[in-house]
Amino acid sequence: MFSSGKVVKLYYDVASPYSWLAFEVLFRYRNVWNIDLKLKPAYLGGVINGSGNRPPGLIPNKLLYMASDLKLLSEYFEVPMFKPATLSDKDSLIPMRFVTAVAEKDKKGDMLVERVSRELWKRMWNTHQDITLPASLTEAGLKAGLSTNEVEEILTLTKSQPIKDKLKSVTLEALEYKCFGLPFIVCHVNGKAEVFFGSDRFELMAYFIGEKWMGPHPTKPTM
Repeated sequence: MFSSGKVVKLYYDVASPYSWLAFEVLFRYRNVWNIDLKLKPAYLGGVINGSGNRPPGLIPNKLLYMASDLKLLSEYFEVPMFKPATLSDKDSLIPMRFVTAVAEKDKKGDMLVERVSRELWKRMWNTHQDITLPASLTEAGLKAGLSTNEVEEILTLTKSQPIKDKLKSVTLEALEYKCFGLPFIVCHVNGKAEVFFGSDRFELMAYFIGEKWMGPHPTKPTM
């Protein structure tokens, strides 16, 4: 199989709406830029604590800014996200272990991880449901195309030590790149690596990998 030599690792957590934007854009550009996209489900809480950062929800001005910011970003990127009236104080550890378990069981590349992650983002940032509940994870899994038996198996796997260790390992891997928040994108091109934080560095990323940024929808004709 031909490889362009351009590897892009996306470290993300479904608790981060900005991770959703980066996720969707990278999938839209995956074939356009001919990149080897590797999904890296990580734990935002571990990144925040491990880097000495503070959650945006604890900074009043950031919280106020977030509402208008997400509205504009939702329109620009055409990703249906809306800030809830109050941010959930529920931890994303359980849903990210669930995504990690899906990744470990996925026999179709990253197809199921992509679908499950998207369903969890929709539930948290569109319909504002509690994604820490087993019933909510089950519904997300079923909508993503998993069978009832597969979801039950993954829910059991979510509680296992290997999955807990795997999520911790990926989170620590992100911290080794000096990660301080998510999404965090690491691009490897011809033996060189560069990191990009957030969902507003795509033009610079394109420059680094020798490609062209064509807006949030590369295949959509411009007016």
